[in-house]
Amino acid sequence: MKTARFLLLGMIAVALAAPQDKPAEKEKKAEPRVLKVKLDYSGSGVVDARHPIYVFLFDSPDFVKGAGMPIGDAAATAKDQTVTISGVAAGTVYAVAAYDPQGAYDGQSGPPPSGSSMGMYNKTPGTPEPIKIEPGQTVTIELPFDDSHKMP
Repeated sequence: MKTARFLLLGMIAVALAAPQDKPAEKEKKAEPRVLKVKLDYSGSGVVDARHPIYVFLFDSPDFVKGAGMPIGDAAATAKDQTVTISGVAAGTVYAVAAYDPQGAYDGQSGPPPSGSSMGMYNKTPGTPEPIKIEPGQTVTIELPFDDSHKMP
């Protein structure tokens, strides 16, 4: 009995003397980035469920040279709709809109077909404008376009 008591007291002393591990801090999950794109298509095409506008995000401006794959996308069924792309992985993205008046493009089978109207978020014509999104932040941009720029 005496031995058990000393053993128990020894274990308590060791436990008290040992450095205490702080409770495991939960690893802070990266908060999602969200981009809202307010479209303003002023072209002549009818935009609806059969003729949507597709918005694509890229993580590099090199998409203008034909390099890179989209890292996010969304579809709009109205000329002035706002689409939301959640879970944006990159902190800097570039946005492009495409509209196929024939309604044959599905947004997944490669680039938009020849003749599709195109719009790009920019401040300087022909130069993609970076969109910076911090973790946990929602950014809203306006992307106006018409039929003046078409896929070759």
